[in-house]
Amino acid sequence: MTASAVGVIGFEPLDLDRHLELLHAWVTHPRSVYWEMQDASLDDVRTEYAAIAANPHHEAVLGAVDGAPAFLVERYDPAHSELADHLVHADGWVGMHVLVAPLADGASPAPGFTDAVFAAVMAWLFEDPEVTRVVVEPDARNEAIRAKNVAAGFAELHEIELSTKTAMLSTCSREAFAASRLGAGLGGAHALV
Repeated sequence: MTASAVGVIGFEPLDLDRHLELLHAWVTHPRSVYWEMQDASLDDVRTEYAAIAANPHHEAVLGAVDGAPAFLVERYDPAHSELADHLVHADGWVGMHVLVAPLADGASPAPGFTDAVFAAVMAWLFEDPEVTRVVVEPDARNEAIRAKNVAAGFAELHEIELSTKTAMLSTCSREAFAASRLGAGLGGAHALV
C-alpha cells in the first residue's frame, strides 16, 4: 500500500465474479478508446480477463484509492507477448498496462490523481527486487499516456507495428524512475507503508 496526497493506494487481484461489471464499464468507456474494447460485451470482457488469469505470464490487478476501485493494472512478461519480436528482452523486464477509471459524466480526476496512481503502480512493480526495467507500448497517437510515461522516466525507443496498433515502444529502468518527476517525489507526496 502507498500513502499519497490523494489517499491510500492499494492493489488486489482482479476477481471477475465481483468486478466484471465495473471492469466492463471502464474498458468500454469513450475515454478508454486506446484500451481497444469499446464494443466489448460483458462476455467479451469476461473471456479476455479469464484468459489473462489463466496465463502464467500475464496478470490483471485492481487498484483502489482509500478502498474504492480506481484503476486497473496489467503486468506481463514481454518475452511471452507480441513484444518478443520487437525487443531484445532481458531477465527482470516486466510489461505494464494501466487504466485509470473514467469518472461519471466525463468529470476529470482530482489534480495529481493520475500522477499519484501512476507513481504508485511503478513503485509497486519495482517492489519486486528482480524487476529491473518496465516496458510499455502505448498507441503512438495517445499523447496523454506517452507524456505520463516520460514523466515517470520512460525513454521512448521507436514506433513498432503490433497486431492492433502502431505503438511507441518505451522502457524505464529502476534508476530512471527514481530520478523522474513522478519517481523522485512519488507523485508529490508518496511514501511506501
